[in-house]
Amino acid sequence: MPVLTLSHLPVRTGSIYPEPYASMMRGRSSLRLGEAGGLTQYGVNLVLLEPGAMSSLRHWHRNEDEFVWVVEGECTLVDDQGETLLRPGDCAAFPAGQPNGHHFLNRSDRVAKFLVVGTKAAEEVATYSDVDLRVEMAGGKARFTYKDGTDWTGVR
Repeated sequence: MPVLTLSHLPVRTGSIYPEPYASMMRGRSSLRLGEAGGLTQYGVNLVLLEPGAMSSLRHWHRNEDEFVWVVEGECTLVDDQGETLLRPGDCAAFPAGQPNGHHFLNRSDRVAKFLVVGTKAAEEVATYSDVDLRVEMAGGKARFTYKDGTDWTGVR
């Protein structure tokens, strides 16, 4: 059946980031809607941010488009242009290959929810704007490196 019942889907928490960055994602969770529906060409995730939480490290994608639509609460988009408060109905788009590092912060006192739709490229590189970190995705596996491409061994 194509109808998804959100209350029946597993809630994903945590992060694939290495420490100390993984701990910074406390208060962020998501429902993998596209995966639950069997979609393979693009991802659809409902992200929930508790008060004080952040969605991710500021990042940009080499090969994947990303679209965000706020559905509940409010959150602050932080990107290379500054900060923008987003409320239900507000959207943001991040074309692949444009190095505009972005993430979302919940500075309110209630949960914020937003839908993220993105390409599922066979190979991807995401670069993190504010730290010396990059991730290469291929074959469903993540390889973390420094921005110069050398293997990640910890904050230096």
